[in-house]
Parts: sequence; C-alpha cells; structure tokens
Amino acid sequence: MLEALRKEVCELHAELTRWNLVTWTAGNISARDPATGLVVIKPSGIRYEHLTPDKMVIVDLDGAILEGDLKASSDTASHLYIYRHRPDVNGVVHTHSRYATAFAALGRAIPCVTTGMSDEFGGPIPCGGFALIGGEEIGKIVVETLKDSHSPSCLLQNHGVFATGPTAEAAVKAAVMTEDNAATVWIALQMGTPVPISDENIARLHYRYTNIYGQQEGE
Repeated sequence: MLEALRKEVCELHAELTRWNLVTWTAGNISARDPATGLVVIKPSGIRYEHLTPDKMVIVDLDGAILEGDLKASSDTASHLYIYRHRPDVNGVVHTHSRYATAFAALGRAIPCVTTGMSDEFGGPIPCGGFALIGGEEIGKIVVETLKDSHSPSCLLQNHGVFATGPTAEAAVKAAVMTEDNAATVWIALQMGTPVPISDENIARLHYRYTNIYGQQEGE
C-alpha cells in the first residue's frame, strides 16, 4: 500500500539527520495520503540508518494499523489528532532539535526578530503547554497553539518541535527553518536584546514571501 508515499517518508527521515534535527531514534515524520486519508508514519524506536520503506507503518485516522510489521511511533495518536482537525495538513514532523528545544525547556516562544523568520513564519513560533507522550494530548496542544498563528510549527513546553505542512516535505522544511531561526535568535540573545520588527513589516514580509517570492505557477 502507498508505495510511493512510504518511500518519500523514509527518504525524508534522512533529511532530519542531515540537518542535525534528531539523535538516535528520537523524532518522527508522518504523511497523509489525500486520496485515501491513510497515514504513513515512522515505526517506534528504529534508528534512522535502519529505516527502509517497508518498515514504514500505515494507519487509518483512528490509529488502526493496516500494514506494517512494526509498532507505530509513540506519537501516532497526536499526529492523527492533528490530521483529523486540520484538513489542510498532510505532513507532520516532530523533532527535539537543540536550539528550538532550549526555548521549549523555558516555555518560551521564539520571537520574530529577523526578516527571514518574518518570511517563513509570519510572526513568532509559539510555545504550547506541557503534555505527556502516548495519547492525543500533544496533538490537541499543537492544534490549539497554531490556530491563531501564521506559523506552521510550534514548540511543546519541555519537549520539542511539532511542524506541519500541506505535504510531508513542507513540514520537514518548517522543522529545518524552526531550528535555524531558533539558533540565530539564541545567539542574538547572548549578545544583547534583539531589535524588534514591527507587526506591519512582519506582515508585509510574510505576504511577499508567500505570494511573490520564487517561481510562481505559470512562470
């Protein structure tokens, strides 16, 4: 089932190690197939270098395993909660990337103090509350935290990063950019107080990036 999506999700996990967003077996990616609503997700506790497409687990939106010999990620219930409540999301990524998780350990949002962050996130990367792993609780916090935000990603207090996107690749990009911006802001905070960007300019930058920047359809 979903052979191409299994391959894509497997290959995207290699991007997490490439960008130093995960260590050992921590973190995971899932992707929802828009045609069937089925979800491909990383198996629990398997090292990244041992992942292959056939090891990916396929579940329905209620969490029933439809294909796969391994146990699905311990974050599966939260991924599925996000998909059920965000029809625009077809990719979810979870990491414990170092700088972003440092903000999460403080229960602090990452402030929007660079043009690059304005482009990508349209404001701060918010931080939600604390929840234990294993059920839907983390997913509920992610949905609630992102509902009034332009950001595709958020922090979970004392935990790490959850990033979303219309595709799994877009969610991986959001996770990469979350960590990159967290590192920049952390360095700036060691040097002093970052200079804020006005809400008006953040909005203008985000609009340009999402509507004008890059190659538009038909160009």
